[in-house]
Amino acid sequence: MGYYDFEKARTTRDKVYDRTEYDDHHKAKISHEVIGAAAAFEAMNLWERKQRESGHEVSHGFAKEALAAAAGFEIDRLVETKGLDFVDREKAKRHAEKQVEDMYDSQYGERESYSS
Repeated sequence: MGYYDFEKARTTRDKVYDRTEYDDHHKAKISHEVIGAAAAFEAMNLWERKQRESGHEVSHGFAKEALAAAAGFEIDRLVETKGLDFVDREKAKRHAEKQVEDMYDSQYGERESYSS
């Protein structure tokens, strides 16, 4: 199981969502890696919150698929607000899927299923 730095992921997400960085029109646009990492962290964050609230057990396979889909939705939302083109959007989606899988494995990889 690989190590994933949640604090670094959270900081990246905060920079993208809170616009603490990348706000100047003269700076380069946000890279697909940054968008992907931010979306993956946000998807994982929302997923964990929902699981804690519901208390339901969830299989790893389903969790990873659901998280990848949530990250994809976040990418689409961020693309609309941050101005990425189609190619960057697709790269960001692939990056987010990998990031969210790594985060999930880092957090829950030792278990058969997730239960809050």
